[in-house]
Amino acid sequence: MIGTFVNVGTIIVGSLLGGLVRKIISDRMNEMLFNAMGLAAFGLGINAVVQNMPDSKYPVLFIASLAVGGIIGTLLDLDGRVGRLTQDKGDGRLGQGLVTGSLLFCVGTLSILGPVQSALYQDHTYLFTNATLDLVTSMVLASTYGVGMCLAAGILFAWQGSIYGLTCLCGSFITDTMMTELSIVGGFLIAMSGLSILNLKDCKTLNFIPALFIPVIWCLAAGKLF
Repeated sequence: MIGTFVNVGTIIVGSLLGGLVRKIISDRMNEMLFNAMGLAAFGLGINAVVQNMPDSKYPVLFIASLAVGGIIGTLLDLDGRVGRLTQDKGDGRLGQGLVTGSLLFCVGTLSILGPVQSALYQDHTYLFTNATLDLVTSMVLASTYGVGMCLAAGILFAWQGSIYGLTCLCGSFITDTMMTELSIVGGFLIAMSGLSILNLKDCKTLNFIPALFIPVIWCLAAGKLF
């Protein structure tokens, strides 16, 4: 898991550097960064959907995933729980930043296939590449939301660690189909996060996080049944 540790480290370093920058910029500049992050997240999300939709073998799976995942997340009140936690810490926007950052860090080809390559072949190339990208992303996010973005490193560790562990136990369980369906759902969630940052629509993105698990469960089940 050397690659994952490096990836986690770059997010922490990037968040600390970005947090220092945030202290010296004006409120006007800070607002500009919020708009930039919102537009970037929305654009990246839509791009992920458009790129992967033509390759989907289950064209309506993303609809079912968003609906079922949204119901589960709403019943668990994930958005409300995290919102109350970050408000108690004095930064109501930090929760929004953590959602956006975690999605950008975790929902991507490098972040998903990286632990698989690491577990099967001891090849950390994907994770080292992802770490470089996350260093820059975490700096920008922390300059907008503060040094609390370091918490996203823990989320990334849990995500990549789980994939690494499952791969060690089950072999290469991630298929191209699973990656495609997961990327579509993840793209919608990243776009939702962008809309929330821009204050166009509060989609309560955290309530939809369970939707990411539906394509994985479906593809694993389909592989056994068909």
